[in-house]
Amino acid sequence: MPQYLFNPPAVAALPIQGKSELFPVNRLFFVGRNYHAHAVEMGKPVDKSVERPFYFTKSLSTLTPSGSTVPYPSETSNYHFEMELVVAIGRAGFRVAAADAHELIYGYAAGLDMTRRDLQLVARDKGRPWDLGKDIEQGSVCSEIVPLPFTVIERGAVELTVN
Repeated sequence: MPQYLFNPPAVAALPIQGKSELFPVNRLFFVGRNYHAHAVEMGKPVDKSVERPFYFTKSLSTLTPSGSTVPYPSETSNYHFEMELVVAIGRAGFRVAAADAHELIYGYAAGLDMTRRDLQLVARDKGRPWDLGKDIEQGSVCSEIVPLPFTVIERGAVELTVN
């Protein structure tokens, strides 16, 4: 058994609706500028017919279960949330054909991508990574996972009500 200088962090995990087991989380991937109205609001509209999606990641330490109290982070005066549909991937895959991608889906959840918008925009405008604006403690809030193995959701509403 290896000896560590200090205890490593616990496995990041989320509850699963109707189960006592937890869903282990290995990575957090986010799709950038995938919602047209928000991209326009941000001053960076996307023409999906010619532009490929881009992705960014957040540290596992940002993962926070829904219902938690999330403090307002320091060094920002413009803290935003974006509602997200979370896809829980339950099997490993690499260069999976689009026709087979559904085989990796375990289920879905609702999430909040929290952003220090002022810091993100400064970085974006300078062509720098968004880390200071996006990769923040408790900045990836997620509900329990609803198991829907191998199911592709093609239509539906993802909604958030505040207060």
